[in-house]
Amino acid sequence: EPVETVPAGALVVTAKSGLRFDAKEYGPVPAGDITFGYVNDDTMRHTMIVAKGDEKIGTFKLIVVDKGDVDSGTIKLDAGTYTLICDVPGHANMRATLTVE
Repeated sequence: EPVETVPAGALVVTAKSGLRFDAKEYGPVPAGDITFGYVNDDTMRHTMIVAKGDEKIGTFKLIVVDKGDVDSGTIKLDAGTYTLICDVPGHANMRATLTVE
């Protein structure tokens, strides 16, 4: 199985040790189809979902299990402010703001 790499032009989000993302805020990015590359720079499993308020957007979910893992995917978003969340139990402080214009 080939190792997944971050797609060209993707918005890269990295899970770091200490249960955090590599930034508190991402963007602004243009509205429409947004491709994310999710990189694990930690030794534990992390996920990334996109939420608007308290509502998860669709079925979009990226999962990285081991250090060095990469997952990617594309989601269509309208202009607005979103929250990137790791929904692994106990990882509640892994949140970041995404601005879409």
